[in-house]
Amino acid sequence: MQRVVDFLKAANTYYLATVDGDQPRVRPFGTAHVFEGKLYIQTGKVKDVSKQIHANPKVEICAFNNGEWLRVAGELVEDERIEAKQSMLDAYPSLQGMYKADDGNTEVFYFKNATATFSSFTKAPEVVTF
Repeated sequence: MQRVVDFLKAANTYYLATVDGDQPRVRPFGTAHVFEGKLYIQTGKVKDVSKQIHANPKVEICAFNNGEWLRVAGELVEDERIEAKQSMLDAYPSLQGMYKADDGNTEVFYFKNATATFSSFTKAPEVVTF
C-alpha cells in the first residue's frame, strides 16, 4: 500500500470516480494519507461527491505520473473519529484554512477491499490488493 500512497503523492492530483444515479462523475482530488494502516482520502460533507459516496461507496481513483498510471478500485468507509480527521489535516496543512476536525463538515474515508493496478505502455500491469 505504501507504493500506492507514494505514487499518488508524486502525481499530486488523482481523479476520483463516483456514480450519481446512472451518471459517472469524475473530479480531481489531492489527499492520500495512511492512518492506522489504511489509505484515507478527505472531502467535505456539503459536497456532491460526499452524497455520491454515501449512496454508493464503490469508487475508483486514477493518477498519472512519469508515463505510468495507477488505478485503485474499492469501497470507501467513513471514519467519523476526530483522530482520523485530525491526522489527515495534519498531513495536509493547506486544508486547515477550510476544514477543522470537529467542524461537522470534514469527512475522511478509508479504502476497503481495494485493488490497485500500476500500468504503463512499456511493461505488464502490476496488481496490489489491500
